[in-house]
Amino acid sequence: MLTEYIQKALELAVYKILDDGTWFAEIPGFQGIWANGKNVEDCRRELMEVLEEWLILKIRDHDTVPVLEGTELKIEKVEAG
Repeated sequence: MLTEYIQKALELAVYKILDDGTWFAEIPGFQGIWANGKNVEDCRRELMEVLEEWLILKIRDHDTVPVLEGTELKIEKVEAG
């Protein structure tokens, strides 16, 4: 589920090349999620890492994350039996 969510989020990413020749990317609807890299692949890798870390913090803090094309991350507490 997490991998599917991350892939859907990355499909929404907007990339642009900056004046210095590096690449910048962000994901609309995900505040604070952006990356910069010397090429588009480095930028995408960095964006994925930032997104993963952001999601871990959101999950840890029980914060909501955007629903993407019907894909929703929900963490349910399971009682040990």
